[in-house]
Amino acid sequence: MPLRSSLLAVLVAVLWGVNFVVIDLGLGDLPPTLFVALRFVVVLVPAIFLVPRPRARPRDVVLVGAFMSLGQFGLLYTALALGMPAGLASLVLQAQVGLTVLFAAAALREVPTRSQLVGVLVGAAGLVVVGAGRSASTPGLAFLVTLAAAASWAVGNVVARRAGSRDARVTAPAARTDRPARPPRPGLDGLSMTVWSALVVPGPLLALSLVVDGPDVVGHALTHLTPAPVLSTLYTAWLASLVGYGIWNTLLARHPASAVVPFTMLVPVVGMLSAWIVLDEVPNPAELVGGGVLLLGVATTTGVLRRRATPARAAALAASAVPDPVRDAADRPAANPRPGPPEAATRARSR
Repeated sequence: MPLRSSLLAVLVAVLWGVNFVVIDLGLGDLPPTLFVALRFVVVLVPAIFLVPRPRARPRDVVLVGAFMSLGQFGLLYTALALGMPAGLASLVLQAQVGLTVLFAAAALREVPTRSQLVGVLVGAAGLVVVGAGRSASTPGLAFLVTLAAAASWAVGNVVARRAGSRDARVTAPAARTDRPARPPRPGLDGLSMTVWSALVVPGPLLALSLVVDGPDVVGHALTHLTPAPVLSTLYTAWLASLVGYGIWNTLLARHPASAVVPFTMLVPVVGMLSAWIVLDEVPNPAELVGGGVLLLGVATTTGVLRRRATPARAAALAASAVPDPVRDAADRPAANPRPGPPEAATRARSR
């Protein structure tokens, strides 16, 4: 990729890595489910009035929002509130890569390659090391809830991929014309899915917060907002979600996935470094070793360690590693070109 594109990919990785620390800083004054609800209200307004609806079926949009946004972030924020270190959370959440491969094999019958299976096993071994060797200050429940967030993200990946494949099949016949198709506008479909799928998040989480925390706690939190949750919400909604995913989808639309997706490996590195600097979270040796093994598994699963990747493997790489529905819009296969007229084929054979 050109230097400018590489720098943009690094910028996105930094935005996403610092995001974990920003969430942790804002959680002190708000219940976690209410905090997530506020984040997605800011994602929706005013973007919902500016971004067109995605081409996917409404049911698929709801499912993407339910698993990739509501489930993932509801569980992640809860894990952080339970005591999960922000840096370690950025690392453990990468388990979604291996889980995506397994879930796609079960739901979509996408047979994983040998290297993907090896990567899943290596990543699982790294998770075991991290879980067994975590510091005493990291509750086991918080670790498990973070894994559940990774699983919800992985299910959302599979749902979004299925929606993208279905949309490609539906639009393929109309695309078969003699005139060259217009190139898609980068980022439009993925941003549409990100914004419109967020509609399913605020209502259920606000209701859950009212039940779990109580109306008095929710009312007091909303009427006594402090700068920390406000700034955290603005960062996570505008910078991490809209700006980060918009840049990422543009890069995927313009460059091979095999050149873009490896930059996601920087996210847990940035997350752990920023947590170390800002929150004084120092990982112990077991967490560092296990984290390294986990990232090795992620690299093997996504094909980062391979020198060359076929187009099919590059598409699978994009589907398994990019953190949001943005990647699926850029990953849709192009329609097959219309075959030439029969007389052309006859002349070709006569030669």
